[in-house]
Amino acid sequence: MHRLLQQNVIASPARGFYVIVPPEYRSVGCLPADHFIPALMDFVGARYYVGLLSAAQFHGAAHHRPQEFQVVLEKTRRPITCGRVRIAFIQRRNASRISVEEFNTPRGFIAVSTPEATALDLVGYYDRSGGLDNVASVLADLAEKIDPTKLVASAKLSPIAWSQRLGYLMDLVDASSQMRELRSFVSKYAREYTLLLPGSTDSLTDRDDEWKVGVNTEIEVDS
Repeated sequence: MHRLLQQNVIASPARGFYVIVPPEYRSVGCLPADHFIPALMDFVGARYYVGLLSAAQFHGAAHHRPQEFQVVLEKTRRPITCGRVRIAFIQRRNASRISVEEFNTPRGFIAVSTPEATALDLVGYYDRSGGLDNVASVLADLAEKIDPTKLVASAKLSPIAWSQRLGYLMDLVDASSQMRELRSFVSKYAREYTLLLPGSTDSLTDRDDEWKVGVNTEIEVDS
């Protein structure tokens, strides 16, 4: 096994877990993450879904290829580096309740958050998604795949502040037509204003009364 590892014939993304590396991936030193994540999660007994920018890429909405493959789990887990493949794990306590879709990979199926759940996660974990500017740019591409009714169902599993920020950003990228039901949801359940960028109110420049958002940063969307 040691000799095969040294020759990059096999790789070990996690202790006790091995994958065969075909010749076309030897230079990378590992299989692509989406080829083995389902098997690895089954091996460690963890419920998971591919989320954030990696999920957006599956839905055709990633502006740039993510530098790491992002997987959401209910418990914390150390990141993985396997050759040039990097995998980051994001903790979400109710990850097993989040809506997913199955995508085909060369080695089976992989669970990916739905466009609606992905949009909320991008806003909720904006610091793991390249910042709010990048989130807004990705949302502009993701918008057409969002179902208004399914979005509200996903919003009920997330902090209300995520829905407030998402609604504001979607209006900003001219996707307000998909927000009609979320707008009613926020109107009913949002009790307080939330900051667009969590942090200091020193730079507060505006208040969006419809979404109850305190605007404290300028958003630049890539065309």
